[in-house]
Parts: sequence; C-alpha cells; structure tokens
Amino acid sequence: MTSYAFPDDLLEAQRDWYAAYRQLAQEENPSRTTVLRRTLQRLSVRITTHPYWATVPGRAPAARMALKQQTWEPAAEEARQ
Repeated sequence: MTSYAFPDDLLEAQRDWYAAYRQLAQEENPSRTTVLRRTLQRLSVRITTHPYWATVPGRAPAARMALKQQTWEPAAEEARQ
C-alpha cells in the first residue's frame, strides 16, 4: 500500500466528518440533525476541494481511500467522548 503524506488540516477535516457522522447517527433532535447535516456538507466540500488532491493526479481515488482508512478510528473517537 502506498503511503501518503496528508496535510494536518485535511486529516482533521476527515476526522471531524466522521465524528459528525457518528453524532448524526445517534441524534434524535430534528433541529440538531439539521445542524449536523450542514456540518457534514461543509466538511465534505472542504475535503473534496482541498488543494492536496491536485498533487496526486491519477492516484486520487486510492489516496482518498487511504485518507478515510487512516482517519477511521471509531474506538479512539468513542474513548474521547
């Protein structure tokens, strides 16, 4: 597997996306779900339009999956809550 040097702000945005997604899955308050969905939309735009992706032409799909795998830490996230 190829190693990618993701910028810290991109890693943070992806971690924040996962955290918001987990919160949305557990939320029952309709007004709070709206806020979380908007947060997910903003983070999605930040992640997909990050300048880093221009540096990996042709390998962007693999890099995107590597970013997701690197930041998917459900056990660590739950331990922080």
